[in-house]
Amino acid sequence: MPRSNRPRRAPGGRPGQVPAHDDGGDLSRILYGGQRTETRRGREWVVQAISGASSTKPYVCPGCTLPVEPGTPHVVAWRADGLFGEDSDLAARRHWHTHCWKIS
Repeated sequence: MPRSNRPRRAPGGRPGQVPAHDDGGDLSRILYGGQRTETRRGREWVVQAISGASSTKPYVCPGCTLPVEPGTPHVVAWRADGLFGEDSDLAARRHWHTHCWKIS
């Protein structure tokens, strides 16, 4: 069957109308995967996925004590409920292998 070149109608819209998108995410969320909150060992943690392209320095994973090499996708985690404030929590963030974070 030949392909139709007619514009498709969006559900509830007019032909050729571009569907509305949610602009809730910003560029950093797209590049870095966004932040989420998880509960581990009875504490709240802020967790952010880091892509291999944005990983440029080596880190030591606190889960296995092996290096997280540059270019390796991994996870950064820090406490969300620290006693000394948000700046202190961010300074204490750690880079984990994704697998090590999942099994911790």
